[in-house]
Amino acid sequence: MRYRPSELQAFLLSLGLSPKKGLSQNFLIDGNIISKIIQLADIQEDDEILEIGPGPGALTEALLLKKAHVTAVEMDQGFANALTQLKTADHTLTVFCQDFLKFEIEDFCQKKGKKIKVVANLPYHITTPILAKLLPLHPYIESLTVMVQKEVGKRFVAQPGSKDWNSFSLFLRFYAEPQYGFTVEPTCFFPKPNVQSAVVKITLKPPPLVSDVTRFFLLTRTAFQQRRKMLKRSLKQLYSVEKLEAGLQHIGKTAEARPEDLSLDDFLRLFEIVDKKD
Repeated sequence: MRYRPSELQAFLLSLGLSPKKGLSQNFLIDGNIISKIIQLADIQEDDEILEIGPGPGALTEALLLKKAHVTAVEMDQGFANALTQLKTADHTLTVFCQDFLKFEIEDFCQKKGKKIKVVANLPYHITTPILAKLLPLHPYIESLTVMVQKEVGKRFVAQPGSKDWNSFSLFLRFYAEPQYGFTVEPTCFFPKPNVQSAVVKITLKPPPLVSDVTRFFLLTRTAFQQRRKMLKRSLKQLYSVEKLEAGLQHIGKTAEARPEDLSLDDFLRLFEIVDKKD
């Protein structure tokens, strides 16, 4: 089993490979954590799984044991080659050696003909762009069960009014329902990262109707760029103060409201009011 420290180190030595800090390569060495990920993701036989950045394949191996059909996208050529050793008689593993941010995800999903589940220990330095690429794909993806930095995971499940509620929390809620799974300590990895990690399950859903998605997210990003400012100040580059004050009053908020005071629904209602052409 490739999660066992002695076997992992022997495996890496046999390949002449070592973890690359620049690719955020920290490999799981705790079989209990792998089992909990499989359980949280609700992996069933014949599920279509997309794994991002599998590294030496400890999680891949566990997915294959559940008789899932796994597609692994691994940027590191050495690990991509080594993953092919895990192929089984019924060919349930396909490996792409590619930067996931350049992977044609929609084409891949359409060819599968059924919704897929994403399971991944995400590279921490590109967590946000990876999720931004996946979250709008509700027609093709059922859920994302991902390992992220703990502080990032807390933002994913943050509620309005908390210090962790930010523009990405809102973006995530627009497309999905997040669930905090569990915390993972640095000792569960080789090499040990400097931060705690968390596994979060994100179930995709149809997004709410909005007149202009691009402009809506422009509003929310602009609002949270100056989160300590009142919305009528931080958004005045987009809309007049008078329109913002009237909009806030209409949704039941005071003129002094700040971005953390508004839920996703509040932002949606405010946007439709202030963005309406006079």
